[in-house]
Amino acid sequence: MPELPEVEVVRAGLERHVVGARVTGVDVLHPRPVRRDDRGPEGFAAALTGRTITGARRRGKYLWLPLDDGDALLAHLGMSGQMLVQPADAVAQKHLRVRIRLDGAADSRHLHFVDQRMFGGLSISTGGAELPPEIAHIARDPLDPLFDDDELATRVRRRASGIKRQLLDQNLVSGVGNIYADEALWRAGIHGERPGERLSRAQVLALLGHARDVMRDALAQGGTSFDALYVNVNGESGYFDRSLHAYGRADEPCDRCGTPIRRIAFMNRSSYFCPRCQPAPRRRRVPAPVVAPPD
Repeated sequence: MPELPEVEVVRAGLERHVVGARVTGVDVLHPRPVRRDDRGPEGFAAALTGRTITGARRRGKYLWLPLDDGDALLAHLGMSGQMLVQPADAVAQKHLRVRIRLDGAADSRHLHFVDQRMFGGLSISTGGAELPPEIAHIARDPLDPLFDDDELATRVRRRASGIKRQLLDQNLVSGVGNIYADEALWRAGIHGERPGERLSRAQVLALLGHARDVMRDALAQGGTSFDALYVNVNGESGYFDRSLHAYGRADEPCDRCGTPIRRIAFMNRSSYFCPRCQPAPRRRRVPAPVVAPPD
């Protein structure tokens, strides 16, 4: 699934290519990607047609394009969604779901929403140009200049749940997906099952710094791509997977100590860690119940 760096790469590409363009027409080729829009496919197309795109913004893994009437085109890529800027005469991709025809885009291009598995989607957010109300509950991400490090540390240390589970809680901190959580934890030398309440403030802040670093490194390389499903708006894959230290490297030697990386099941996904550099937390001993002496 695309994670924050991949989504940010797409956002930046949309900002370069489609901001200032006017929507001249919308072709909804399959209804599922616009299922979250109560207007239905025809209403979605009508609400978008004639509007001018005034920006390209992101909150966590959600993208939105503010429109000149105060609404916004809200997008989530799901597992395989792609926002591709294509020439007007380009041959339709196999999994093209929505075609947005533009006037005034860079190089006279159109915007295509391509989604093989169709878990992603588009919708019109009424009054959502500044921040779509549908995603207002999602926390800021570590790359947001307004993100509050100290507040996150305080909240993490109040919880008994494992730190990786907390990193994936979009109401606590957004944008840190499974890949980058594993990489940040490896860099910090912290096991993902370590309870938040058993971390020091300094450890939480250091882990947050590592999460920022790993996402910035990914941004510099265009994101992470394990197959053909993730591409930026020009159809180019990212290459950060070549720089991963933990994720996807089960049984390979740890780059730090040489111990084989271990894989375990986690929330219907996988976690990868070094059992030496990231020792599992010790279980707390439960005191034996006191048995009253017989009368």
